Amino acid sequence: MQEISFGRASALTRGEFRGSASEYFGIWIVNILLTIVTFGIYSAWAKVRRNRYFYGSTFVDDHSFDYHARGLQIFIGRVIVLVILIVINLVTTFVPPLALLAPVIFMIVLPFLVARGLRFSARVTSYRNVRFDFTGTTWGAFKSIILGGLVALFSLGILAPLASRWTYRYIFNHLRYGDRRFSADPRLGKLYRAWWPAFAMMLIGLLISIGIGIVIYMAATPDPSGTVEDEQLMQLAALFYGSVIPFVLLYSIAAIVYRVGVRNVVMNAAALDGRHCLFSDMGRRRYLWIVISNLFVTIISLGLMRPWAAVRERRYMVEHSGITFDGDIGVVLASMEETGSAATAEYLDMEGFDFGF
Repeated sequence: MQEISFGRASALTRGEFRGSASEYFGIWIVNILLTIVTFGIYSAWAKVRRNRYFYGSTFVDDHSFDYHARGLQIFIGRVIVLVILIVINLVTTFVPPLALLAPVIFMIVLPFLVARGLRFSARVTSYRNVRFDFTGTTWGAFKSIILGGLVALFSLGILAPLASRWTYRYIFNHLRYGDRRFSADPRLGKLYRAWWPAFAMMLIGLLISIGIGIVIYMAATPDPSGTVEDEQLMQLAALFYGSVIPFVLLYSIAAIVYRVGVRNVVMNAAALDGRHCLFSDMGRRRYLWIVISNLFVTIISLGLMRPWAAVRERRYMVEHSGITFDGDIGVVLASMEETGSAATAEYLDMEGFDFGF
């Protein structure tokens, strides 16, 4: 990775979130009710309203982001994905030999949808009237995300940092702001330093679950032959399922810890136009506390505190992110606005594969 040097000292510009739970509650409750009444159809329009609020409440240098997607775009995109899944299921049902090809078909279709989804999400996002863009290809998505996921899976998570590096290099190195390129080359050593606490927690959870399972089996089979009566079998199965709980809990916590660590490493290794460095200093313990307490409050409030939880989490993420501009902020952004507005004037918005940006 090439080190990014600055010609002069520049101040860090942190993000600012100006949304509030009371404002978002009105949007959220209407979205929920209309989604229920329309049997889920309105969820595409609900996503647009939600994203417009959160993007519009996120500020950098006193300017907010904007979200330009329309509900119909996302709805059509979801219908297309649904039709693809239905066709694959019908074909494999009525022509069973073709079921063997289903995984291959998914491996071909999924990278296409991921690449188009990232492009759509980027192109409907703007800052200071300049839109983002994503130029990654389907083949690039297959190599970085699909193969990376398989590498992480079959290595039992040991190569997960390598997969994360592939994924985020693919995303950032094909991301544009107007005509200015992003770039990122996170160091593998730093990714592994973010990985090992999560892997240790997952391993501890696995060992605890295995230990509980062994104790349950030995307690339920006092017969030296190891046989189990029929009436004990159902009870034993239920106890074994319960023994998996520690692993599931620690795995979930480990996933959050790893995600925060990777975010910090990747953001701090990313830059815009080769000079303006991104920044992230999210604390793993703090973010984990926010996620767990948000879940607890949402459950005991029967979901009514979900808007408060969403705003609280988003505020923490935004306010622990930022960018260091190389030069005067006003001059730099004015230059990007002049060239970026022309570069984004011809964007098409016919797609709706929105998988998050």
